[in-house]
Amino acid sequence: MTTEFYPYALAAWIGSLPMDDHKEAVRVMFEHTPDIPLWVQLPKFAAEGMVAQFARGMPGLTSKDGKIFVDDGAEDFDDEMLAFFEAYMAVADGTEDIADSRFALLQDDAPGFFTFVRELDKGAYKPAAVKGQVTGPFTFGTGFVNKEGRAVFYNEQLRDAAVKLIAMKARWQVNQLKKYGLPVILFLDEPALAGFGSSAFISVSRQDIDQCFAEVIEAIHQEGGLAGIHVCANAEWSVILESGADIVSFDAYFYFDKFILYADQVRRFLNDGRLLAWGIVPTGDTAAIESQTPESLHELWQKEVQQLESLGLSRETVVSQSLITPSCGTGSLSLEHARRVIDMNYRLSQLIRGSENK
Repeated sequence: MTTEFYPYALAAWIGSLPMDDHKEAVRVMFEHTPDIPLWVQLPKFAAEGMVAQFARGMPGLTSKDGKIFVDDGAEDFDDEMLAFFEAYMAVADGTEDIADSRFALLQDDAPGFFTFVRELDKGAYKPAAVKGQVTGPFTFGTGFVNKEGRAVFYNEQLRDAAVKLIAMKARWQVNQLKKYGLPVILFLDEPALAGFGSSAFISVSRQDIDQCFAEVIEAIHQEGGLAGIHVCANAEWSVILESGADIVSFDAYFYFDKFILYADQVRRFLNDGRLLAWGIVPTGDTAAIESQTPESLHELWQKEVQQLESLGLSRETVVSQSLITPSCGTGSLSLEHARRVIDMNYRLSQLIRGSENK
């Protein structure tokens, strides 16, 4: 789908903070990204890990010695699989409301989501859009294992269930957030895609990735949401730019030179009316975090926009279809560095919008 949301370099986040208080995290979030607020993940809590947070509802889900896995050898596993697909079909054909389904996030899974919604319900903010996120199907499928330690992505039946689970977790979020009458952005966080094409995933085909993305993105679109794909390192960008994603989030600080190599795909992507989320505020290098300023990052932004203009894209197209974000989540940083990142991100957005008279 083509977005009708034109953010003109508004600030957004990827999703995580190095904090242990969800109420305080929401306060900090609204202070630094009031235009596109989101629910915050706090990876200091084990339950908010990339796999654990979205695993509930998976058939065969088992916890042992502090680890979760799929026990596909259990006696009742086939019954669990049948129940899972029956629940999926009930939502897909409209006989069950997704809000009441097994695919809903629960307070124990995502306290940040419910803290965020309670704050939105107060009506004190007037955002331009709201944002959620879910672990992408490839990263989830390759990070979640069965009892033998084999990633579920390599088992067709388990992969199918995992992709459908992520699709429904994403769709549930859009369903819950669209009540505010605002555009809903739902990012698929896909750090594992940085390894696609390497020996680590030598048996994974482009078709495998395309099918996973198509199913999850379609679920988001069915609820009226905008689907984004976020990769915080270099990747085979054609896979992402040629997907059905409405937004592509990339590290514009360290990897813009690699991203721009996909010139034809970038040009088509923007000409289709879709959005780029510029991860131009560094998060992966503390020296860069300490040395950069909103002004220096603004200069970098200007140079990179000029390179896109050299591809035949108008400045208006590039600026209007851009979001400004950190290059990745800040959950692994010190709180001091995380605050510096999110402050620079907001101030950079303001600088860009001021210089473009928006």
